[in-house]
Amino acid sequence: MTVVGPFGLSVWDEALEADVQAGLAAVEEGLQAATKSDVPFITETARHLLQAGGKRFRPLLVMLGAQFGDPHAPKVVPSAVVVELTHLATLYHDDVMDEADVRRGVPSANARWSNSVAVLTGDFLFSRASHILADLGPEAVRVQAESFERLVTGQIMETVGPRDGRDPLDHYLEVIAGKTSSLMAVSGRFGAMMSGAGESVVSILTQYGERIGAAFQLADDVLDIASDGRESGKTPGTDLREGIPTLPVLHVRRWYMQAAGSVSAADRRLNELLDGDLTDDALHAEALELLRAHPALEQARRDTVRYADEARAALAPLPDIPAKLALAGLCDAVVHRTA
Repeated sequence: MTVVGPFGLSVWDEALEADVQAGLAAVEEGLQAATKSDVPFITETARHLLQAGGKRFRPLLVMLGAQFGDPHAPKVVPSAVVVELTHLATLYHDDVMDEADVRRGVPSANARWSNSVAVLTGDFLFSRASHILADLGPEAVRVQAESFERLVTGQIMETVGPRDGRDPLDHYLEVIAGKTSSLMAVSGRFGAMMSGAGESVVSILTQYGERIGAAFQLADDVLDIASDGRESGKTPGTDLREGIPTLPVLHVRRWYMQAAGSVSAADRRLNELLDGDLTDDALHAEALELLRAHPALEQARRDTVRYADEARAALAPLPDIPAKLALAGLCDAVVHRTA
């Protein structure tokens, strides 16, 4: 058994391992080139999160998707660079909006320099992604533009919150479909498109990306509560501190409303804390402890498994090649992160 890609994904096929490893190495070279500027300070800020690591999950989806066509087609690697640059750019902007101090185990760009530097660095990365994208053809530009619109729409929806009468949980799932799933879907789509795979394969891998993207984000929601920060690379409970209602919190609130008068003192206290200001370290720690013990966290894990299972099911019509098994393995790997 060999290992390739993030999460210790295991595959049996040596040819697949060689192709994917070579592809990811070429993506890394492309990322280094794309983040180099004639201005040394811009190079430093643009490479800040790149050098901090990251799972390269989206480029991996591109590489595996390309296995259903010609994995060595010349546009495969550049398309993977585009999706990773886009993802990196959003991280700079997200950290400003969330006032985050840590990203990938290092100080966030806004904490190290300033909000203005972080925002402009994100813009720089978007511009570099667009430059590469222009060489991939008008269809690729259209696909990326539609994805970016969905991504920004999801971010705006998260910022303004659900409209009156809208179920907050349904609203949140729509938010993550835009913020996370959209770019994951493009990753699978680009892999198939750029390798010359048929339209049915392109469609299947797009749907797979949508589903595994949701599972990926929901796993992050669980990790934000359950982990000690080593897996996520972020301070535990960051979203909780900022008052961002992620999946476990939404389940707590729904459960509290449905339980009516039969709630325990601990559950009542947790609900009070979630409705209050959690920037205080002591209150934040108390809320985190109560949330980790609440059944809502296990419900969030089950939701993650459900989306991962849907992603796996979407692969059924694809030919039984090693890449299909690897994509199915990613579903297990995403879920395993929340264990």
